[in-house]
Formats: sequence, structure tokens, C-alpha cells
Amino acid sequence: MRKIMFVCHGNICRSPMAEYLFKDMVQKAGKANEYEIASSAVSRETIWNGQGEPIYPPAKKLLNGLGIACEEKRSQLLTVEHGEYYDVLYCMDDSNVSRAKRIVGEKNAHKCKKLLSLIGETRDVADPWYTRDFNATYTDLKKALTALFKE
Repeated sequence: MRKIMFVCHGNICRSPMAEYLFKDMVQKAGKANEYEIASSAVSRETIWNGQGEPIYPPAKKLLNGLGIACEEKRSQLLTVEHGEYYDVLYCMDDSNVSRAKRIVGEKNAHKCKKLLSLIGETRDVADPWYTRDFNATYTDLKKALTALFKE
């Protein structure tokens, strides 16, 4: 089983979108039992008193519009244990990679990779928190996740 975690700043937009889009992709291909897929944050900003926030409403709306349910998702913080457990941690931008490496430690830092590197790009996944363009984020994620699935 391949264990993949997607990582972004707050785990309410890009990384949960990647998580649920990839879960949907592998399920439709009949390969859900070959993967364990999750997402997490490198910041505590979306976690209050131990309770993570749900997916940001516009991201949830985009996923729901694709027929993907994500209501149960709550943001969670990336941990050292995640670094031990997951095979790879796909980060949405350079800052996420840097912070994820610090969190998981030197032993597992090599597992932290930029998601768009899967399609030969060095840029960040479009961040809808600032642009409000969730379709651009979806386009970036779809390209990278398609490449990941073919890998």
C-alpha cells in the first residue's frame, strides 16, 4: 500500500482538495485499496483547542460540485509520526516544504517534495486563499495528481 500525505499551510484549501481529488481518482479506478491518502497543515492557525477547522467553504463547494463529499474533513497538524508513517509528503509550495522538513525531522526530510515537481514544474500550486481562484488551484492539482496516479 502506498501512503501519501498532502501538505499545505492550514489544511483547509489546497491539501484537502488534493486529498479528496486523489481519493476520488483512485476510487474511480478501482485502486482505493492500494493507497492511504491524507492531508495536513504546517501551521496551527486552523486548529483551536485541539479541533481543526473544516474545509474552507469555496474549496468544499468545488469538491461537492464534482460529486466529492468532504464534510468530515477537519484540519490537522503535520507531526513527526506522519513523517515516519507516510511514504511521501507532497507539499503545495516552498514554504510548506521547508516547514514540513523541520517538523518531520532530518531522518524523513527527504520525503517532503513539492507537488508540482511531478509535472516538471518548480512553481507553487496556486493558492486560492489569496487569489480566490479555486479553479486555478483545481487545474494545478488535477495535472499533478494525474501524473502521480500514472507513476
